[in-house]
Amino acid sequence: MKSEIAQLPLALPFRAAQGIEDFLVGPSNAEAVAWIDRWPEWPAHGLVLHGPPGSGKSHLAEVWRAKSGGRMASAENPGPGEGQVVIDNPQLGADETALFHFLNRLKETGGHVLFVAPGPTAGWPFVLADLRSRLAALPAVAIAPPDDALLEGLLQKFFTDRQIRVGADLLRYLVARIERSYDGARRIVAALDAAALAQGRAVTVPLAAQVLASKEET
Repeated sequence: MKSEIAQLPLALPFRAAQGIEDFLVGPSNAEAVAWIDRWPEWPAHGLVLHGPPGSGKSHLAEVWRAKSGGRMASAENPGPGEGQVVIDNPQLGADETALFHFLNRLKETGGHVLFVAPGPTAGWPFVLADLRSRLAALPAVAIAPPDDALLEGLLQKFFTDRQIRVGADLLRYLVARIERSYDGARRIVAALDAAALAQGRAVTVPLAAQVLASKEET
């Protein structure tokens, strides 16, 4: 009797498209995109962009960095307060005094900073009152959870990034059943890719049903 051996999935790297033309725009993120497009006509020397995991914050930040000719920095070591700067997760490991002086200098030199974080500044664990005041004065824009149309578009993009062709029936099936979040869409695509490789099958509705059922059992 021939034994059935599952093929081990190979963790082949794939590159997610990161250009502005690859960013899917819907009601949940249109305001954030408008702010990025609006630069350098921002009303202040910085912007706080926040949203849930996988919502495209880093994608938009990279678009802005490329557009502005800016650099990446950390809140622990923001560097000289000049030019255009992206600071990701500023609420983690920040040197509050250095960040405060960085913001003051940036305002003096006419530079801009784009802060990227999971939540608004009110929730950042800073204790320096002057720094909290400076941050609270910056405009902020949130990315909300995706609607049905955007969620379907995200699924299509994540499959395309992995060079997987899928039908519209699968996309509709997933939209009705998966966690309604950016990260949820990314995780189910990764799970389906792994299952398809392991079983030597195409990514279809029956495979999706199997993967979703297995997740409910765990």
